[in-house]
Amino acid sequence: MLCFLKGMAFVPFLLVTWSSAAFIISYVVAVLSGHVNPFLPYISDTGTTPPESGIFGFMINFSAFLGAATMYTRYKIVEKQNQTSYFSTPVFNLVSLVLGLVGCIGMGIVANFQELAVPVVHDGGALLAFVCGVVYTLLQSVISYKSCPQWNSLFTCHIRMAISAVSCAAVVPMIACASLISITKLEWNPKEKDYIYHVVSAICEWTVAFGFIFYFLTFIQDFQKQKDEYGMISLSGRS
Repeated sequence: MLCFLKGMAFVPFLLVTWSSAAFIISYVVAVLSGHVNPFLPYISDTGTTPPESGIFGFMINFSAFLGAATMYTRYKIVEKQNQTSYFSTPVFNLVSLVLGLVGCIGMGIVANFQELAVPVVHDGGALLAFVCGVVYTLLQSVISYKSCPQWNSLFTCHIRMAISAVSCAAVVPMIACASLISITKLEWNPKEKDYIYHVVSAICEWTVAFGFIFYFLTFIQDFQKQKDEYGMISLSGRS
């Protein structure tokens, strides 16, 4: 395990494991408490009612922090790679970082403003998190292709672009179907008119969320090389 987490690899590894645990633990507690239907609740549904709301809020807040740390470290790694062998304009990397950080702020909003208490703020945060997150993965995939084959293998580039494409394809119907739902609620009856919109939107939401998790999983190998190949990159920008 220590060998696996050499360099800065512990950052995306912790992000992936912590975020997965946040989703799963909140879901299990919400279902066992009888607060949500086990079949396809929204992710936010599993963090709306106590006690799972406290678990969800705490864990997603920390996930947002880990996400920001991962994105910033990735930004510095790409910056260092670009100085060694120029392959992309630095502005492209910076725009990717800014969008990623905005997405993390959206996650923080989702964690702290429950959907039934302040739905407008909660939905706004979710929109920021998902849209900015998807665009971030897309831009990082383009950067990966530009840095191939010196810094990334073609296989890794294909995996990242595939995850980005699936996330992009899922986020559109997720938003569209969610906007067609006339009421915010935790329990759904299959006979209700908006039920199909809820199901499609929930499926897409879980797809995008775990798409982010699998995407950051692909960063682990890059972060392992951070010390060995790129030189030690300090958070202050000096190397």
